[in-house]
Amino acid sequence: MVAHRSPGLDGVVTFFTDIGGTTVLPILVTLVVAGLAWWWRSWTPIVLMAVAAAGSTAMTKAGKDLAGRARPPQAFAVPPYETSPSFPSGHTLNSTVIAIVLAYLVLLHVKSRTGRVPTVSLLALYAVAMGLSRVFLGHHWFTDVVAGFVAGTAWAIVVILAHRLLVRVQLRRAQRSRTGSGV
Repeated sequence: MVAHRSPGLDGVVTFFTDIGGTTVLPILVTLVVAGLAWWWRSWTPIVLMAVAAAGSTAMTKAGKDLAGRARPPQAFAVPPYETSPSFPSGHTLNSTVIAIVLAYLVLLHVKSRTGRVPTVSLLALYAVAMGLSRVFLGHHWFTDVVAGFVAGTAWAIVVILAHRLLVRVQLRRAQRSRTGSGV
C-alpha cells in the first residue's frame, strides 16, 4: 500500500477513515437510526442498533485487550498515528456491524429492488472500503481487518437472528391470543 500513497490520496483516505472513528460514526448512525425510527414509527431501528453497537464496541475492546498486538511500524503509517492495540480493527468491526444492521433494516422496510440493491451495495462498499483504508494508511495489519470483518459479520448475524426469533415468538403469541388457543 505504501507504494500507492500520495499526499492528496492520503488526505482523502484519512478523511474517510475518520468517518468510521469514535466521534463521527456514532453521530451519523444516531441521526440515521433516529430518522428511520421516526419514519417507520418504530423503536426497532434504535434498539437493534444500540444492541449491535454495544456488542461491537465490547468485542473491539475485548479483542484489543486480549491480543495486545502492536500496530504496523510508524515508518509505514500515515499520521495521525494510533497507539492502541491493533487487533482487531475497531473501525472495520464497527463499520461492518453498522452496515449489516442498516442493510437488514432497509430490507425489512424497503420492498422495491431499486431501493434495496443500491442501498445494500453502498453499505457493503462502505464496510469494505473502511477496512481497506485502515491497511492503506498503515494503521492495521491486513489480518486485523479480516478479523474485524469476520467478527463484525458474526455479531451482526447474531443480532439479526435474535431479532427474527423475537418477531417469530411475538407473531405466534399474537396468533394464539386471536384464536383463543392456550397451547
